[in-house]
Amino acid sequence: MPENNDARQTLELAAVTGAHGVSGEVRLKLFGEGVEALSAHSTFIVRDTGGELTLKKIRSDNKGGAVARFAECSGRTDAEKMRGSVLTVSREELPPLETGEYYHADLIGLSVVTDTGSKVGKLIAIQNFGATDVIEIEKDPVPAKGMKTFMVPMTDAAVIEWDVTRLVIAADFAED
Repeated sequence: MPENNDARQTLELAAVTGAHGVSGEVRLKLFGEGVEALSAHSTFIVRDTGGELTLKKIRSDNKGGAVARFAECSGRTDAEKMRGSVLTVSREELPPLETGEYYHADLIGLSVVTDTGSKVGKLIAIQNFGATDVIEIEKDPVPAKGMKTFMVPMTDAAVIEWDVTRLVIAADFAED
């Protein structure tokens, strides 16, 4: 979860989940719009090391992920060392957002209130199980017993608005 402005200047697009074959290809878990969106970038910054990776080729794995080859990876041993690497790009390299669109990184960490003004908690994660994005909200205060988080669909009926400081949900979707 980014807590400072510097972390929000880059966005995570994929993570290396392991080696693929013996020639240095890697399997990727995609966080964005798919292989096409990832292939629009020629270089990536590795989140934890700051190193750069140069994309040579990428293809779909037909399972929702991708298989990629980077210039800096010459064999299976190099590919295995990349496991867990998170690939990021600078915000300036991404296309501008249309009205109603958002980058997950911009919403995570926002305080959440209801349209009646009640404080609810903090947005801690965004999931997508197929139909639409679903936001996970950590209750504030966190209860001693029971559910500490709840989920709300990212639909017009549930999420009224958001800006750089807060996200407003319809009171009917808030859980006590």
